[in-house]
Amino acid sequence: MSAAIKTFAVRGYYGTSTMDVVKAAGISQGYLYRLFPDKDGLFAALIDHCSNVLREAAAAVAKVATTDPEAVFAALSSSYEDVIADRDVLMILMHGNCTAVEPVIGEAVRACYAKQVKYIGASDGQLRRYFADALLGNVVLAVGADTVDTPGARMLRG
Repeated sequence: MSAAIKTFAVRGYYGTSTMDVVKAAGISQGYLYRLFPDKDGLFAALIDHCSNVLREAAAAVAKVATTDPEAVFAALSSSYEDVIADRDVLMILMHGNCTAVEPVIGEAVRACYAKQVKYIGASDGQLRRYFADALLGNVVLAVGADTVDTPGARMLRG
């Protein structure tokens, strides 16, 4: 999984072949196809893996000693930021959104969001705000707006 995440994170689903993955993992293509039915199945498994990483990070929020919604969402946002600080995970999530037109991958991406919504269990408005902030954070990191000091980058960073 780690070799596949690193490989797909660089060039995305369309730019990465299963041969690229097997070379990075040091395995045979036959072995890869014993583990996953096809490239779509492999990429969907990566999305599911990232979804589990997100859920585990969100579980840490359960330890917040308050029921104040703002404090809980601040802790949840912090846990999300910790996860996407791993650029490979961030890029798999971004590539997953862009590749959701592929049926198997689209299903995995929708399941990823559904798991987060179910696990967080907040009001619709709170969830929209959380996802809006999280997805904007994804874009800021993916385009490198966190590393430049321009009016547009400062606005995106908040």
